[in-house]
Amino acid sequence: MSFVLQHVRDNLWSGRLDIFPADRLVHGFSARQGGVSPAPYDSLNMALHVGDDPACVWENRRRYFAALGLDAERICTIRQVHGTEIARAFRRDAGRGARDYDDALADADAVITNDSGVPLMLCYADCVPVLLYDPVHHAAGVVHAGWKGTVQRIAAQTVARMGEEFGTAASDVLVGIGPSIGAGCYTVGAEVADRFRAAFPTHTDAIVQERDGAIHLDLWAANHIQMVAVGILEEHIDHADICTSCDRNFFYSYRAAGGKTGRLAGVMELR
Repeated sequence: MSFVLQHVRDNLWSGRLDIFPADRLVHGFSARQGGVSPAPYDSLNMALHVGDDPACVWENRRRYFAALGLDAERICTIRQVHGTEIARAFRRDAGRGARDYDDALADADAVITNDSGVPLMLCYADCVPVLLYDPVHHAAGVVHAGWKGTVQRIAAQTVARMGEEFGTAASDVLVGIGPSIGAGCYTVGAEVADRFRAAFPTHTDAIVQERDGAIHLDLWAANHIQMVAVGILEEHIDHADICTSCDRNFFYSYRAAGGKTGRLAGVMELR
């Protein structure tokens, strides 16, 4: 299993994880190049809520979705609030949030569906994109897991919600953890570290690492651990292993940019 970042067209790049079957779904992780947004959003900013010109964002979305062979007019997205709410999207929800942020499906940080032809999209810049696919019930989920969502196990909660809605069994789910900030670059204060120690008491050493006078937090490990804890098989979890803060030529990093930057997108559509 591996992550591939490939040039698609006109300096536009897209990442994919081999764990997901290409004949049953389309997925992608956008990079920052190949768009029309000016600095500090340069150039393929996919988010409407960061201060960029909405016309530029729409053109970026149109370009990226066309590169994936998808219709940007059918984007279904949510207003991300760093919580644990999970929205379900139906075919009728295609287009919610595609052009208008206020028209997004819900205030939530994960969205699930078992309807084909509904491209789910969430935005990131250091937070962890987690893509979920149940090949038995042909259902998908896209999760936005910042530190607040991760410590509250939003990814694991989304798997449970897929079980309630679609009959998903955790042991069938394929998981992809996309480009996001790595532990080497992600330092936190004692209060955040203590919340993770309390939430993951038997895995503290893997998630919270103190070195060189700083506390480093491993969100990749925290999301992986919570997946295994709810029954996801180790061999069903794939990691991009790419730090957005380290590779700012290809990815946006909220931290590295001081809070003013564009957003990447994680996309999944069932065929």
